Amino acid sequence: MLLLVSAAFHFCALWMCIVLNPHCKTEQKCSWLRELRRWNSVDVCPWEDGNHGNDLPNLTHSLPQGAHGNQESRPHRTVFTRAIEACDLHWQDRHLQHIIASDLYANYCYHDNQDGSLFDTRGWPMWHEHVPTACARVDALRSHGYPREALRLAIAVVNTLRRQQQRQLEHFRRHKKELLHKAITSITNMEGWVGHPLDPIGTLFSTLTETGRGAEEGANTCLDLSGTKNNHQSSLLCLHLLQRLLGEGESYGALAVETALIGLGQQRVMPDGLYAQEKVCRNEEQLLAKLQEVELDDTLVKIFRKQAVFLLESGPYSGLGEIVHRESVPMHTFTRYLFTSLLPHDAELAYKIALRAMRLPVLESTASSGDLSRPHHMVSVVPNRYPRWFTLSHIESQQCELASTMLTAAKGDSCKLETVLESIQKNIHSSSHIFKLAQDAFKIATLMDSLPDITLLKVSLELGLQVMRITLSTLNWRRREMVRWLVTCATEVGVYALDSIMQSWFTLFTPTEATSIVATTVMSNTTIVRLRLDCHQQENLASSARTLALQCAMKDPQNCALSALTLCEKDHIAFETAYQIVLDAAVAGMSYTQLFTIARYMEHRGYPMRAYKLATLAMAHLNLSYNQDTHPAINDVLWACALSHSLGKNELAAVIPLVVKSVKCATVLSDILRRCTLTTPGMVSALHSRRNSGKLMSLDKAPLRQLLDATIGAYINTTHSRLTHISPRHYSEFIEFLGKSRETFLMAHDGHIQFTQFIDNLKQIYKGKKKLMMLVRERFG
Repeated sequence: MLLLVSAAFHFCALWMCIVLNPHCKTEQKCSWLRELRRWNSVDVCPWEDGNHGNDLPNLTHSLPQGAHGNQESRPHRTVFTRAIEACDLHWQDRHLQHIIASDLYANYCYHDNQDGSLFDTRGWPMWHEHVPTACARVDALRSHGYPREALRLAIAVVNTLRRQQQRQLEHFRRHKKELLHKAITSITNMEGWVGHPLDPIGTLFSTLTETGRGAEEGANTCLDLSGTKNNHQSSLLCLHLLQRLLGEGESYGALAVETALIGLGQQRVMPDGLYAQEKVCRNEEQLLAKLQEVELDDTLVKIFRKQAVFLLESGPYSGLGEIVHRESVPMHTFTRYLFTSLLPHDAELAYKIALRAMRLPVLESTASSGDLSRPHHMVSVVPNRYPRWFTLSHIESQQCELASTMLTAAKGDSCKLETVLESIQKNIHSSSHIFKLAQDAFKIATLMDSLPDITLLKVSLELGLQVMRITLSTLNWRRREMVRWLVTCATEVGVYALDSIMQSWFTLFTPTEATSIVATTVMSNTTIVRLRLDCHQQENLASSARTLALQCAMKDPQNCALSALTLCEKDHIAFETAYQIVLDAAVAGMSYTQLFTIARYMEHRGYPMRAYKLATLAMAHLNLSYNQDTHPAINDVLWACALSHSLGKNELAAVIPLVVKSVKCATVLSDILRRCTLTTPGMVSALHSRRNSGKLMSLDKAPLRQLLDATIGAYINTTHSRLTHISPRHYSEFIEFLGKSRETFLMAHDGHIQFTQFIDNLKQIYKGKKKLMMLVRERFG
């Protein structure tokens, strides 16, 4: 699709060349017009901008030789629309004929210039016409074999552009105070010259560089537009072909460069549609590629300086004016070329223009929408629409490249680095691009062949801090990478930077990030070695990290408590504080999974009683139903019961009621019951006291009697629940379940009697399930 649209742009220019043939006869032009109108009316005719509509007025007829054409909006413009409009153009204007025919044509040769608009202040001819149309004439002359005439008209068009630029500057200076006070601007040219279907700037540039190189050799043809066949007159015109077309000190290459700078710096509206916008970007890159092939000399440097000043001071006519419309095409790519070109010759001007270009008003929520009703004596027709910038990601990346170029150039200059930093913080809104700039600055500052540039490192850190603030409340898949990088950067800057980010962690990190990444990294041996800290500095840094960990634990105990305990292990007071935070949050703020995890940690650290306390708190939050025999918390429950059993009878007696209340799964309860009857309780405390009698606990007495009754009850309830919706394929599994329940029943003093009664009740209640009951009788009597 993109290739088709690109072809459509070239198709449009091709037909303009055909109908603007200077020797095209009226009959032939009428024939072309009929065909073009027929093709234009076909439903599948490609549209000029590849979009589904175009609100631009007809601008082709804004000529000095006649009416301004139809200014009403058209439903859409096809690839043939401009060619159809161009059929009304002619070559009979006397001023145009003189421009094309003679190298020596100047104001003293022409006596109808009462308004002074046909020649510039030097007396060189100008051609006032819609610029793309005038350039289409140039292209048509070249295409039909008249390169010399095309060169003359191209120079006249460029003279017009330069004169127009000067007048625009003067106009803005007269109204500058009023415009800046209102903080408004308008788009002064709806059809930008860069990215235009007729490629006017590219046409002028190639004419001046390619045709201009052969100008000194003359031309083989001489164009007669007068409509007569006066051979004598033609030969006289040809005598002057070798005369220079430029003023003193000028060259075709310099004029081409200046033309490109004028076109690239024009403030113009971003067109509708993906393909038109991509055309703008592509055309700009093509022009810049041509400019980069030109080697700068003193003359070109002067032109660069002059155009840079024009761009900065021309207000609404320049894409780099003090105020630009929010929908104007950004200047980042063009300005990066200007910056690198001017930097060796005029650094102040280079930075001034680059800093001005950093803005991106379309992303500014408070940006003025501009004054769309003040045309400043030029065409200003902006559709009232919210912009859809399909190339916005490309534009933002170019903005980032411009900022990176400035950062690289400003290395070692603290004043300029601070200015560039402020511009980045103000104008770049993408966290990914700011992060890239931070990384770029870090790499430049820490090159292996030199000592770290501390100023640039601080800039990198500031950018990283901005990224943290931007992404703190928004989702970003690179967030963890960003946090780790920031800690690395702060480490390079110094211990005070690490302390600073820990002091203000709540504005930069989530509690989880602050404990699991920031504080952990700060307290690692790698960081200590990297910073070469003495014992006092190590303790101060560790103290800040522990304070951070405790603050995070208080704010988010569910996710930070364990990290806080780990970080505070070497400080008794801090560790006790973290433990108390866990106890305070355990009642309502933490889940059983988190509490069990911390309890296991406590046991591992050698605090069995604290582990027991946390385990009992976890049990209070747990609820295991009868059919959850594969629940992930089962291992934690078994561990908690084993821990209580190892601590002593009293601890086991205290935990069993919690187990009975929380666990309704018969198999889990029976597993706990058997484990408690295998060994003597209090194996841990027996090492420290003599209260352990060495006897196994009785199932007929508390606390195991309560657990046994609960287990039998759970088997009975589970059995009834299973029988409610049992299917024949589960009969064998059910029989095995009853077998396990009998083992538990038999642990009671009167267990045999209870189980027999239980089976009899099942036979009576579920006698309708004959096959199942038959299996029960076969197995249990």
